[in-house]
Amino acid sequence: MLTATGLTVHYGHREVLHQVDVGVGSGELLAVLGANGSGKSTLLRATAGLVPADGEVTIDGRHRGPLDIALVFQRIHLVGRRSALDNVCTGALGRLPLHRSLTPALFPREVREEAMGCLERVGLADRAHDRADGLSGGQQQRVAIARALCQRAPVVLADEPVSALDPAAAEQVLELLAELAHTEGLAVLAVLHQPDLARRHADRVVGLRDGAVVLDGPPDQPVDSLYPHALLETTS
Repeated sequence: MLTATGLTVHYGHREVLHQVDVGVGSGELLAVLGANGSGKSTLLRATAGLVPADGEVTIDGRHRGPLDIALVFQRIHLVGRRSALDNVCTGALGRLPLHRSLTPALFPREVREEAMGCLERVGLADRAHDRADGLSGGQQQRVAIARALCQRAPVVLADEPVSALDPAAAEQVLELLAELAHTEGLAVLAVLHQPDLARRHADRVVGLRDGAVVLDGPPDQPVDSLYPHALLETTS
């Protein structure tokens, strides 16, 4: 579904991503691992078109379009004073005419019904009318995932989606991303700091070091080579 070929990114004279090839199939959760500064988040942002990059990104064999990719970030970017339902409805903004997107009160009924279905899919239908800033961190991240579902994108890119969550909430969010990949046929690429979560939930792991892919394979493969020895304790 998602294919990135020859991705290369420079920040000034420094090359931070070098000729990276990566692909994610429909129904697959791919975890991208690596130490700080290895190029993980740069890879995700280049794939999404958020930073200038050489190379090519295709979705289902065609050039990436503006609605093909949904993003889930560590900083969840919900509007705190709005309800969970209103926040999920914003996932549909890219396909709404301007006059229906100026305020949540103008969202069509069918969009609100779809957004409610997305909240139900992530287990939060009962919190649909609660303010987003009244939800826990794990619940807010699930709202962000529901918003991504409402976008109807075939590809979801998640940049460190659980690094700010407690271990129990992180486990729930990764389990949810894996379930959505498998049941909805989404191609999900998640940048992670926690190899143990990748081992339990990912279908495949890509490891980066110094901006290049150094491993690509099953989630139970050794990843110690990706991290300085002193960091292994904290990353696992």
